[in-house]
Amino acid sequence: MHLIKVDPRALKENPDRARQTKSTPQADALLLATIKAVGVVQPPVIAPETDGGNGYVINAGHRRVKQAIAAGLQEIEVLIDEAANDNGAMRSMIENIAREPLNPVDQWRAIERLVALGWSEEAIGIALALPVRQIRKLRLLANVLPAMLDQMAKGDMPEERQLRIIAAASLDEQREVWKANKPKKGDPETSWQSIAQALDRKKMYARDASFGDDLAKAYGIAWVEDLFAPADQDSRYTTDVEAFLGAQQEWMTHHLPKKGVIAAANSFGQVVLPPKAERVYGKPGKGDCAAMYLDREGKVQTVHYRLPEPRATKGKPGTGNGVVGGDASDHEDGGFGKSRPDVTRKGVEMIGDLRTDALHEALGRAPIEDDTLMALLVLALAGRNVSIQSGASDDVYAAARMQRHATRLVDETGALAFDRGTLRAAARAALTDTLSARQNCSDSGIAARVAGAAIGADNFLVNMATEEFLACLSRSALERACTGTSVLPRPRARETRAALIERFKDERFVHPAATFAPGAAEVSAWLAKSEDLDGDDVADERGDEPDADVGPEDVEEDSEVAEADDAYRVAAE
Repeated sequence: MHLIKVDPRALKENPDRARQTKSTPQADALLLATIKAVGVVQPPVIAPETDGGNGYVINAGHRRVKQAIAAGLQEIEVLIDEAANDNGAMRSMIENIAREPLNPVDQWRAIERLVALGWSEEAIGIALALPVRQIRKLRLLANVLPAMLDQMAKGDMPEERQLRIIAAASLDEQREVWKANKPKKGDPETSWQSIAQALDRKKMYARDASFGDDLAKAYGIAWVEDLFAPADQDSRYTTDVEAFLGAQQEWMTHHLPKKGVIAAANSFGQVVLPPKAERVYGKPGKGDCAAMYLDREGKVQTVHYRLPEPRATKGKPGTGNGVVGGDASDHEDGGFGKSRPDVTRKGVEMIGDLRTDALHEALGRAPIEDDTLMALLVLALAGRNVSIQSGASDDVYAAARMQRHATRLVDETGALAFDRGTLRAAARAALTDTLSARQNCSDSGIAARVAGAAIGADNFLVNMATEEFLACLSRSALERACTGTSVLPRPRARETRAALIERFKDERFVHPAATFAPGAAEVSAWLAKSEDLDGDDVADERGDEPDADVGPEDVEEDSEVAEADDAYRVAAE
């Protein structure tokens, strides 16, 4: 064999070549990019024509020749071989079969070698037709402990998530963990899961930080980029949890609003307000206070509350002119006005908030079958808080969130393109933004109750044995709450509350009124309401007169329901 330079356009294809199937456009694009960047690295092999012609036939390297022409090369180097009796058929087959692609470990080492020779990450990406982000991933993984790399090079590769955790740890940490978990003689595989668990550390993300670069520098926080995170979000993180929380605390100190305090959080990540403080769930008033605290993820959260007004001291106990000392629940059913309900209005609002939080937690974490998920979407659209319009929604923020969920399922051309995991995540997020049990305009009604019961949202309700909630119960309801526990009702309501709080300080207490499963009467009323709508449709079709107490707007609404039902029946048929 000897090397010469020829015009690639003068070479003829071998009809007996082994690779007859067209290569993929992606593979051709990769080869074209490398030829444009560094030329033809491996010269094709050619041989003189055997049919009396004076040209050359390609024995090996048809794709290289084709892409060299596409790259506009006027000359390429080739190896001339003697003509074979089989027209190069055996050589072509061996050249395409007897080769092995580089394993990931060798790719990492090769990239590090190129960087040491002065190649930039951008240049390597252009030459290999890979995004720079992928090059950086490989460079990150090249920092894995050499002993682990040698094991990976044998084909014993961990999962991508495990690799990410291993590469993020220091070499000293990797070395210690490898000593304890490396495979024994005769064991072909490594317990990468055990290694990843030993090296995994809690991450605090920059996107959750309220402080800026100045405080990050002051606390010695060095952000590390998580190269495996989605490209559309800030993926920087730190494992120095103490420094992160310290910077958050200092930021809160400098940004406290007027009448603001820094509050602690309990074991469930909920804010602990001052005694007798009443949390404000809607828009705060001028006299309300603010409490800033850190939740479980280290994020800064703000809630508003109001303190009770000083109580009047007129009259004497028992005169009906006023109450001195104690609290109202200690004097229930004692002749002071109407008897209070089992759960006050505030208690009902708290239950709505707690239910909503538990429901959203369950939608994010509980196992949900696909059929159940579709049923939940139907329930969500039947909620009282959902309005479907032909134009843009008045709720700009809700519309933006729903649009964000939808865009996760659509590619750049506007076509649906998603895997099942992406669909499930989008469905859960849409349900979280739709279903609510809060006692305001966002209440989904019984739909949220049915949905929560279906996915076990009761398991996500927090401990309700708190002074704030138990103070919302009447004496009789408080005593019934003791049923089935070791707590006996006390002479005073506040003592009973204190006993319940002490009893459930390390456990979870859920009031029966807060569970999701609706009662039989509630379900029957809900179903009956739907049947009434169907009956009204039939009446409209017969031309019956509407009831006297039904207004024109109700008749219009019923006709719209009837039209929708007719359209649904036609589509079903």
